[in-house]
Amino acid sequence: MRPDSLAVLGLGAMGGSVAWQARRAGVSRVIGYSRSRPDAVQALRSGALDDLADSPATAVAGADLVVVATPPSAIRELLALVASAAPSRALVTDIASVKSPVMHWAREAGLDDRFAGSHPFAGTHVEGWAGATPNLFRGAVVYVVSAGASGDSAAREVMDFWRAVMEAEPVLINGDTHDTQLAWTSHLPQAVASALARAVGLEGRLRSVTWGRGICDSTRIAASPPEAWVDILLLNREAVLPAMQAFESQIAECREILTSGDRERLRAWLEQAAAIRRGVTGPGERL
Repeated sequence: MRPDSLAVLGLGAMGGSVAWQARRAGVSRVIGYSRSRPDAVQALRSGALDDLADSPATAVAGADLVVVATPPSAIRELLALVASAAPSRALVTDIASVKSPVMHWAREAGLDDRFAGSHPFAGTHVEGWAGATPNLFRGAVVYVVSAGASGDSAAREVMDFWRAVMEAEPVLINGDTHDTQLAWTSHLPQAVASALARAVGLEGRLRSVTWGRGICDSTRIAASPPEAWVDILLLNREAVLPAMQAFESQIAECREILTSGDRERLRAWLEQAAAIRRGVTGPGERL
């Protein structure tokens, strides 16, 4: 779908980028709302919006499509508000990186047949409007989750929005499958990066040391906005905890090998990790 009127609730890096790219793609009317006044003003001044609403209800009043781009803790309340304030024709999506709880909240709000969850693989560790760009989603994979049989039509329309307006690559996925996959490939890495940053940063002997590229690359995402990650890790903890346990077992094995001084076993452990990593490619990589 190419909406005539798009409402974006939340104008941080992700929501701001949705609004900005939609406006540049020719969407007739892009209305935004943000609890952060600085983000809202910057979005308007940058030309990402046609208008700035003073409340979520005002923002969605005439929308064909509503994108909820807030931390997960705010989504439940906003979905209930959208269900009552947006036109009955309006489709609704979100962009949180945890999906099963959001799908439950959408059904709870009575949005079954006009809601589809989204998760774009195009994040940034830069907080707020400062992280927004007018082409963040171009070429990015976007997972889309249907709210059930009655929501299949909404899922198709939302996928078409990501494809036609955002120039992204939408992929339909089951909510539980999404959350399990992301627990291992996104949520565990966030926790590991944060733990590594804490371990190095709290080591008193290293406080005046310039960090090298390895530690900076490995901990880059630890600088991500904490509030969103509090929500994500807690909401998806049933899938994240087993992933953490598996990671802890690998660290324990490495510690055991180092304690024993077994050179060949250490080489085999490292070679297996290297082979696994060489077998996958991340966004923008060529191996």
